Amino acid sequence: MTQPSQKLQKVLAQAGLGSRRAMEELVRAGRVTVNGEPAHIGARVGSNDVIRVEGRLVRAPKLQRGPRVLLYHKPEGEIVSRDDPAGRASVFDRLPPLRGARWLAVGRLDYNTSGLLILTNDGALANRMMHPRYGLEREYAVRVRGKLSTDQIARLRSGIDLGDGKAHCEAVAEGGGEGANRWYRIVIREGRNRVVRRLFEALGLAVSRLMRVRFGPVVLPPHLKRGQYVELPPREARALLASLGSPDSAGETGGGEGIAGPAAARARRETPDRPRPPRAR
Repeated sequence: MTQPSQKLQKVLAQAGLGSRRAMEELVRAGRVTVNGEPAHIGARVGSNDVIRVEGRLVRAPKLQRGPRVLLYHKPEGEIVSRDDPAGRASVFDRLPPLRGARWLAVGRLDYNTSGLLILTNDGALANRMMHPRYGLEREYAVRVRGKLSTDQIARLRSGIDLGDGKAHCEAVAEGGGEGANRWYRIVIREGRNRVVRRLFEALGLAVSRLMRVRFGPVVLPPHLKRGQYVELPPREARALLASLGSPDSAGETGGGEGIAGPAAARARRETPDRPRPPRAR
């Protein structure tokens, strides 16, 4: 009986080694072997094949399982990196281990930013979510010292030159606040380094709290505490792929707590407009 198989570059991408295009380049460069022989573009592999990349064994994810996706509520004071000379805490320290693969962060949040961080073992999924071609929305709750004027809101929407190109907000909404501190909800479509903070700095306003609450169709579950994660059920992970136009997930539909749809709309209503300050630990 013939064992089920998948294209080699797809299996490597699902193992978290990069996008399918990057995996094709590795194969062309002769850095991938299957059962001890150099691999070729278009090769198909199954669960019994031995795959190595530059001599390192890669365990193929179980066929037909689909990607694994974690939603992590990142607290302030953690980096999104495995290597830090300063020895700071990393988000990867809290994640469950993967055999023959690694977790890939979909975009980054800087050290002082909290909120939704999506992680997956599927390089193709991560690439689709981050690629500018898809222009996925990122929604943030922002606390600033001072109140935006009508002119400043108009500038955020029309675009501000940040020195490395213009950036703008798709939407800006007030979120309450007292005294000097004001909350706003903004939506952008790019992941440039510190772009939200830089937009407000260009207006002369300092950001004192920054929290990502949505990335594309994925919302931060309202009851997920800081430093905790939840894994999307397989059906929701496939629905996420389908929402990005993946041919591997035709026929899937959204739903559930993490994926936008009726449940996502409910989650956004339950998420407070003004995030509570961190609890003492």
